[in-house]
Amino acid sequence: MRQTFFTLRPGRLPYRAGLALQERLLEREVQTDGDLLLLLEHPPTITLGRGADKQHLLTSPNQLEAVGIDLFRVARGGDITYHGPGQLVGYPLVDLTRRDKDLHRFLRDLEELLIRVLGQWGIDAARNSDKTGVWVGDRKIASIGIGVRRWITWHGFALNLDIDLDGFNHIVPCGLQGVQMTSMAELLGTAPPRPDVEDALIGAFSEIFNADYAGAYGN
Repeated sequence: MRQTFFTLRPGRLPYRAGLALQERLLEREVQTDGDLLLLLEHPPTITLGRGADKQHLLTSPNQLEAVGIDLFRVARGGDITYHGPGQLVGYPLVDLTRRDKDLHRFLRDLEELLIRVLGQWGIDAARNSDKTGVWVGDRKIASIGIGVRRWITWHGFALNLDIDLDGFNHIVPCGLQGVQMTSMAELLGTAPPRPDVEDALIGAFSEIFNADYAGAYGN
C-alpha cells in the first residue's frame, strides 16, 4: 500500500529554530497522516553528531562566534558537518514502522534520492561503500546524519548547491581526514535554481519511498 507525504519549505531558518520545528512535529506525530519532508536552509552553523570527535573542530568556539558561525551538539548520527547559505537541507520525518524498521535501508534510500537528483543535472554521483553520504569521484557533495525517535526519523541530509566551500575549512568534514567537499555550482559552473532542485527531490522521494505527494503541510 502506498503512503503519502507532505512538504514544508520554511526557507532559511536558524539552526535552533529548525531543530525546534522538528521537535514540535515529532511530538505531534504528524506521520500518522503521512510522512513529512522539510526542505530549508541554515545560516552558517557547525553541528556535531552523537559520535563526533571534538578534535575534528579546527576552529575554537570563540573564534566561530566572532565570525558568526553557530555551534551545536545534536542527537543525530555521524560526526561533524557545516551548514550555510547555498546548501539545501532536507529533514525527512518518516515512520519506519511502515518500512520494516530498517534503518540501514533508509540511509541507502536517502543516498539514492540524492544520486537520482544530481543525475538530473548530469552529475555522476555515487555511494562510497565505507562512508555514508554521496560523492562525485573522491569529493563529497552531500552529507547524511539522522536520528530516530519512536521509529520516526529526523535530522537528515545536506546537499551542496552553491555554498561557500570555505566554511568547511573550520572542520574535518564528517570526521574524514583529507576529504574534499564540492558543490553543484563548482561542478556545473553555476547551481540550478533551488526551487528546481527541491521539486526534483520531491519527485525522487515519491519514487524511492513509494509515496504519493500530498502537497504542502498545513494546506
